[in-house]
Amino acid sequence: MELLDLIDPIRFRTFMLVLARVSVFLFLFPIFSSSAFPNQLKIGLALVLALLFYTVVPVDPARFPRDIPTFGLMLGAEILVGFTLGLCLRIFFAGVQMAGELIGFQVGFSMINVMDPQSGENVSIMDQIGYWVCLIIFLVLNGHHIIIMSMIDSFELVPVGGFVMHAAIPPRVMDVAAGLFVDAVKISAPVIAVLTFVNTGFGLVAKFSPQTNVMIVAFPVKIVVGLIFFAMTLPIIAIVSRDYIEPCRKLFLALLFYMGGG
Repeated sequence: MELLDLIDPIRFRTFMLVLARVSVFLFLFPIFSSSAFPNQLKIGLALVLALLFYTVVPVDPARFPRDIPTFGLMLGAEILVGFTLGLCLRIFFAGVQMAGELIGFQVGFSMINVMDPQSGENVSIMDQIGYWVCLIIFLVLNGHHIIIMSMIDSFELVPVGGFVMHAAIPPRVMDVAAGLFVDAVKISAPVIAVLTFVNTGFGLVAKFSPQTNVMIVAFPVKIVVGLIFFAMTLPIIAIVSRDYIEPCRKLFLALLFYMGGG
């Protein structure tokens, strides 16, 4: 009992709210969301970051009612803060993966899948190549620094227990989601266009030379052409990643501003 008396209930509840916000945002980051990443390390990293942020988070006792239902609502609000920021980050990587799926379908790799250690599911080879290239570029361009700085800014702009569901938040998130399809088309358009011309060429060959076995010849040609042009489009992933990372901090600040009450 003496040990329990040393723990201030207000500070303990503050720490739990900080931990909820940090852990959700952290676990939605592509690297840490992987099932291959040990859960013990995930929990340990979340606890370490929560302890670091907790020391600088201002405590307002008036925000912490004693009843459990109200505290549960506050905990849910902190989860929404981390979830909103993490969702905007995951949408970008989903756009790159979608581009890989489109390219793999056009090349003929839709039936050739590999095991994704992050999700434990079968995914396209092109999907994984584009995803890891995007992730490496994201880290090289210090995207992880933006994540840490955004978590720090979140406690300044959105005080613990001060979340507000502003009407401007859903439209901003929807704009980010709409960019998923734009990024997928930007990355996959060159390969799809080239393979369209290849299919058209083989269609003409089949029309004017019916004795040619187009199916046997077209499949390896499409694979070779698709892989060559996919390699040539990897710089596009770098450009798209850079165009996302540069305004990413402004996007997070805008969302945090609205979540703090606008």
